[in-house]
Amino acid sequence: MKFVLPGGTGQVGTVLKRALTAAGHEVVVLSRRPARAGEVAWDGRTLGPWAEAVDGSDVVVNLAGRSVSCRYTPVNLKAMMDSRVDSARVVGEAIAAAARPPRVWLQMSTATVYAHRYDAPNDEATGVIGGAEPGVPGYWSYSIDIAKAWEREQERADTPHTRKVALRSAMVMSPDRGGVFDVLLRLARLGLGGPVAGGTQYVSWIHDRDFVRAVEFLAARDELAGPVNLAAPGPLPQRAFMRALRAAWGVPVGLPATAWMAEIGAFVLRSDTELLLKSRRVVPGRLLDAGFAFDHPHWPRAAADLVRRVRGRP
Repeated sequence: MKFVLPGGTGQVGTVLKRALTAAGHEVVVLSRRPARAGEVAWDGRTLGPWAEAVDGSDVVVNLAGRSVSCRYTPVNLKAMMDSRVDSARVVGEAIAAAARPPRVWLQMSTATVYAHRYDAPNDEATGVIGGAEPGVPGYWSYSIDIAKAWEREQERADTPHTRKVALRSAMVMSPDRGGVFDVLLRLARLGLGGPVAGGTQYVSWIHDRDFVRAVEFLAARDELAGPVNLAAPGPLPQRAFMRALRAAWGVPVGLPATAWMAEIGAFVLRSDTELLLKSRRVVPGRLLDAGFAFDHPHWPRAAADLVRRVRGRP
């Protein structure tokens, strides 16, 4: 099959392109700065010659959007919103104009759309959409606004011949340098991988190979449309999450951090504490109901596999 990956040069796009290419699929990446074979230039906002790659393709997986690993300043938040909404809009325009539109459009979204909560997991049917939770920083709601606008742009696209799925993805864990797992593992190896602000907030995640398998599964299942959670069925508190990661590497202890210490660390890393402190308890209701079987449903074994691959990395 032919896959087109708008915004496919980041961590998730790299994971997906590598696996799909190895499986024998044709993969075209749309990039603002194309540098390799199979990459085509686009600006993420306007139609152009790149739309020819979409015409006649089988699957479009739109991954475009400014990285959330940044300080949540007004300028960065606006860039996060605009890059997601604009790219979803123009991908929809390209599909609508195609003589041979793709069968399916998988649009990246985020598990962050759900509320900060500890009491119950969020699936697609009963999950609580966030934005009105008490006792959390007010600016957290902007992340919810981004997610809702992102999905709304896909919903309103006039693509009657293309099935649309919004991928409400948790953090994709891969051994690649610079990814979220790489950052967390580095903290653990430095002895800093202890509980943050008590460590009771839930961490939702998905192993990179299950992420790829889920994308292939959704591409093939014509009855699945709308929001789908891409998260392992075993979210766990941050304290237990980091304990399992330390055990996988062989680090006996991890220093705890208070919320204000996390704020300092996030500032140094040019990131934001929402990524550490929000409780994302998300489960894959629709995937499980459709018969998808996770190869890595539980974090301790998933962490051990990822550590093994990191150790074998060149």
